[in-house]
This record gives sequence, C-alpha cells and structure tokens, in this order.
Amino acid sequence: MHLFIGLFFCLRIDAQPAGGGDKVYKGVALDEVMIREVKKGFDVQLFVNKIRQDTTFYKAFKSLRLLTYNMYNDIQVEDKKGRVKASLNSVTRQIRKNHCRTMTVKSEKVSGDFYTKKRAYNYYTARLYAHLFFTEGEICNENNIVGRKVYSGSQKYEEQLRVLIFNPGQRIRGIPGIGDNVAIFEEPTAGKYGYKLSKQDYNGEACYVFTAAPKKEFQKDVVINELKTWLRTSDYAIVARNYSLSFRTLLYDFDVVMKVKLKTVKNFLVPYEVNYSGNWHAVTKPREIVKFVAIFTDFE
Repeated sequence: MHLFIGLFFCLRIDAQPAGGGDKVYKGVALDEVMIREVKKGFDVQLFVNKIRQDTTFYKAFKSLRLLTYNMYNDIQVEDKKGRVKASLNSVTRQIRKNHCRTMTVKSEKVSGDFYTKKRAYNYYTARLYAHLFFTEGEICNENNIVGRKVYSGSQKYEEQLRVLIFNPGQRIRGIPGIGDNVAIFEEPTAGKYGYKLSKQDYNGEACYVFTAAPKKEFQKDVVINELKTWLRTSDYAIVARNYSLSFRTLLYDFDVVMKVKLKTVKNFLVPYEVNYSGNWHAVTKPREIVKFVAIFTDFE
C-alpha cells in the first residue's frame, strides 16, 4: 500500500506518452485537461487516496434505508441460450416513519419458477436482491454508518459478498483466491493495473473520471476487469460507477457487470438506478444467469 501511495508523491508530469494524447503522471495516465489541472495545483495523490479509502459508495446503499421511495424492480433469470425462464417485475414502496421502515407491494408480475410453492425465492441472486432492497415486516433504528462489524456463519459470507459488490477495490479476507486479488490499490495487485484520470461532463455536471483496468498481460489473473468512477468536481461525490468482476476456479466461477447511478436526495447520496448482469456457478449449485434493473423514484 505504501509503495503504491508513494507513486504519487512527486508533483511533476512525466514526458512519457500513454496514447491518445495522455501522459503518465507517476503511474496515472492523465488526459490533457487533467494535465492542466495538475499544473494549476490539483493534488493527484490526495484524489487517489480518496478513491482508495472511499466508503461513500457503500454508504449510499445503506442510506436507502432512511428514506421513503418507490422502487421499480425487473429481474430476469435466463437459461444458457439467453431465454428468460423466470422473472419478477414489480413496483414496491418503502415507507420510512418514526425511525422505522416498512414496504408495500403496489404491483407484481411473476413468470416461471421465480418463487417456490411456499413463495420463497428459487434463486440465490433473487434472495440477495431481496435482502439488499426489500423490507420484510418492520425494521427500526437503522443508520447508514459503514462500520467494521465482525460477522460469522452465513452473515459473514453475505457481508463478504456485499463488500465485493459495493466496495470494489477493498481487500476481502476469507474468500480463497479473491480476497487479496481485489485489493487493486495495494501491492502486489496494484502493479497489475493501469490507472487513468480524466475530466468530463456526466448528466450535465463536471466530473473527474478515474478508471482502473488490468494491464494486458494480467487480464486473466485478476478479479476486477474494470472499475470506472465519476466524481463531481464540486464536492467529489460519486455520481456513477461501472465495474466488471470475473474469476474462475475449480470450485466456482463468476462474471458480473454492474452500473450504478447516484444522486443527492435530502443531503443523502443514494443510488437511483442499478443495472446488473451476472453469470455465476458454484459446485453443488446450479448455474445462475441473471439480469436486473432497479430504479428508485419519488423520494421523500
């Protein structure tokens, strides 16, 4: 970790070209706009440290628990030929009142074997989706603090999966083959990646865009295929993040792409659209190929 941070210590621009007009600034490729920003005093080291230590993306999902909103849910389970074999399309409303949240189902359309006969979820991805976004009964006294709780049993594995999805780039302990491999800002994994910083508009807002992608010779050895984050220049709030994860072992394999859009609602940074496409398999479990779109609206 210290070696990686040290790459950004000197405030100068190397003459080494990175292609497409970019130049490398101590390990980070900068576009022409960012080259000018650095010359004006933009602190790349501080910016990269913020990306590396960020918990606001994870916090944004936890902040959903503190608001009232409508949610449009579209989950499709496909077979190996891309045909839909089960699906859920629904509109739900989460209601937050007196420090508690409940959820009502406003409409629902189901196909295939999405549910069991006892109306349990037939697919693990659907169970995870419900665990993250749906409310069963009344849940009270929650907060959006991102802490370091100690989990055990099934909760431990769920927490590891949540970190993998919502804190990409952070080390995850206890998952063979993955834990150290996702720590893309720490050596030795950091040396397998190239980093780029640019500046562009996103939905009409000026943003810094930070991209991490594996070097060509390491593309088959890493878990994170791409991590791209848009941050508002005004306050460094994350307004969008795209990332791709894949890995294969004898016991399991997965290939997941997620795209998340965020905005500020009542001083909370929250997601308002999540797109997911995942294909995964574990020994003793059937393969799951699932796509879902979650859209959050009408916040109160």
